[in-house]
Amino acid sequence: MMGGSTGIGLVTGGVAAAVSAATLGTPASAIVGTAVVAAAGAGTNVAMGPGHSGPEAAASMGGSFFESLTSSELFKNTKVQDISGSFRWAPFLALQKSDTFLTMLLLLSKYKMKSLPVVDLGEGKIDKIITQSAVVHMLAECVGQHWFEDWGMKKLSELGLPIMKPDHLIKVYEDEPVLQAFKLMRERGIGGVPVVDGSGRKAIGNISIRDLQFLLSTPEIYKNYRSITAKNFLTAVRCYLEEHQEVSPLLLGTVICGRENTIKKVIQKLDSEKIHRIYVVDKDGYLEGVITLRDIISKLVHEPRGYFGDFFDGVVPLPRNSRV
Repeated sequence: MMGGSTGIGLVTGGVAAAVSAATLGTPASAIVGTAVVAAAGAGTNVAMGPGHSGPEAAASMGGSFFESLTSSELFKNTKVQDISGSFRWAPFLALQKSDTFLTMLLLLSKYKMKSLPVVDLGEGKIDKIITQSAVVHMLAECVGQHWFEDWGMKKLSELGLPIMKPDHLIKVYEDEPVLQAFKLMRERGIGGVPVVDGSGRKAIGNISIRDLQFLLSTPEIYKNYRSITAKNFLTAVRCYLEEHQEVSPLLLGTVICGRENTIKKVIQKLDSEKIHRIYVVDKDGYLEGVITLRDIISKLVHEPRGYFGDFFDGVVPLPRNSRV
């Protein structure tokens, strides 16, 4: 049995998407990723109850998304099985302990899996979960070993990083609605986007898919979810985190590096800051690309011809510029 995205991650992410979309009036068939914000971004007047539009309901409930959510009939009646079939490897693919390290690395890079459950067939249970972050942490722990130091001292430019060219970089402007950022993530299958200034060339911040939690759980942000800009969203979230003394990658600002940095330095930065992407800039601070955990793992492996047979035929490659 080979690995794929973890069923556990799918269920939690899927349920969140399903109930949020349901509360905002999105048809069940359209519940994919962050469909809730995509619908809102398109200006759809989504119903929260008799005679209430999305913004009106948000205001009348003090900006409490979860109060709206838990009062929804669809929330009360929807079961996990109603959304679990939306995953292309339903219920999930998994690794066994006997699978090779190469198999794991290929699935986490070329085949675009973010995490892999390892199953114990004898016990009929998931034994552990391997993530992209765990692999990069493992690499960071290899500092000092001869093989790693030899490879790790290579510059990003020597390794062909960043892979994505500047004109293909998916971004959102600071004065655009923050909903546009989440809409782009859903449509392009990516986990984060840079927020750029008016020139479109300098990043002032980063918004990831996990930051959707602040849009939904922070009343002062949620009540203005349709109109708040990407820049104001970043400012509001940072103020909220500082006020509540919470630790978050959002407090770091934009984490950057240059093409002349070594892959070792980038790995250590990603691991120490617990982030999934780092932006590459030139000497003037202009964006040149992005490097993700997947990009780094992909530089470690090469798939032998016929390694997976025809298992992935018709599934990959995914649409161009589909990155996490």
